[in-house]
Amino acid sequence: MSGLRGGRRRRIPYLVLGVLLVLACASGFVVISAEFGNRLPVLALTRPVTVGQMLTAQDLRQVNVAVDPDVSVVDVAQAGSLIGKRMSTSLPVGALLSAADVGGIAVPAEGQAVAALALKAGQFPPEISPGTHVSLVLVPNRTGAAFVDPPSLDASMAWSAVVVGVVSPPNEQTTVVSLQLAEDTARLVAAVPAGQLALVMLSSGGGR
Repeated sequence: MSGLRGGRRRRIPYLVLGVLLVLACASGFVVISAEFGNRLPVLALTRPVTVGQMLTAQDLRQVNVAVDPDVSVVDVAQAGSLIGKRMSTSLPVGALLSAADVGGIAVPAEGQAVAALALKAGQFPPEISPGTHVSLVLVPNRTGAAFVDPPSLDASMAWSAVVVGVVSPPNEQTTVVSLQLAEDTARLVAAVPAGQLALVMLSSGGGR
């Protein structure tokens, strides 16, 4: 009898230990499930985008993240409604997309402005589109005369800008290209007489 009681005493601690292990595993599962269960499939960017750029399927990817209710995100199921729309702002690779980032009125950031140029064939690469980084350079006018107002400009000047719009009016020989650039530079560019500016396409980084 004493041997039987000793066996029971030995089995009881193992039973308690087993129960505790089961409870610990269950608690861990609950915590992990709560953490991953609240993750939502949302849209993020696979590459940098700039204001005015048209979104494509290649720009988007799905990420599963736990998002605070106050953070604006776009559910992956809404991807189809965004493809083909223009960006309202510039965002880096990996940024989570929000509804306000797409399809709104493109308002330049502080210190930036948008200038429009009426350009003829040969003054810009036909491949440019919204989001293209370009450099504006001064070119001699048709008569070969010296550059006119503003007098602070010379042929060595060039400015970097981002294309935000390209419009070719019907029955017109010019294409209107809207460019976002520094506010002070935009004023100078707007004052340059027609025909004395040309665009050079740059790499996506915008370097000269």
